[in-house]
Amino acid sequence: MDRTLTIAKRELTSLFYSPVAYVVLALFALGTGLIFLGLEFAPGEEATLRTTFNYVVGFLVFLVPAISMRLLSEEYRAGSIETLMTSPVSDGQVVVGKWLGAMGFYLALLCPMLVFTGLLEVFGRPDYGPIAAGFLGLLLVGGLYLAIGAFASSVTESQIIAFLLTVFIIAVFTFLLSSLPYAQFVSPAWRSGLFY
Repeated sequence: MDRTLTIAKRELTSLFYSPVAYVVLALFALGTGLIFLGLEFAPGEEATLRTTFNYVVGFLVFLVPAISMRLLSEEYRAGSIETLMTSPVSDGQVVVGKWLGAMGFYLALLCPMLVFTGLLEVFGRPDYGPIAAGFLGLLLVGGLYLAIGAFASSVTESQIIAFLLTVFIIAVFTFLLSSLPYAQFVSPAWRSGLFY
């Protein structure tokens, strides 16, 4: 476990040395802030952050691949994968360590959203159940998207190809599968099951 955590720490540190990380953090904070202030933070609205969470999932389709595109493809491109794989760590420890490092950055990405909860507490009476469930859902969806990104990063040396492959796979899961319940070519019985 120590080796996995060492790889995770190394990956998290390297993510914060990258300028892409700060662009992703800034874009996410700006986008979520605009959505919160424009759609959620208004008199008469529910104090649950539900609208913000729905839009954030759409942002993650493009932001999470930017985080994960370099996880393993950078190692292949730089030629350091041989050194890493001949060290006394297993393949699983390398993959889990890199994924944990990316999850650490993803958690840092979500931290500014806690300010929204504080604003709701100051100016309203928030319902903490849906807010906690929404944060848990974002954490799990982000973990899934980072795992897809780690896979895409492992099959190519190019970060751009890893980014595009990750966006494609995530878009299929997010948009195509969520629109299937409304498709006309699906029978009504299947449509109700898919919608559920």
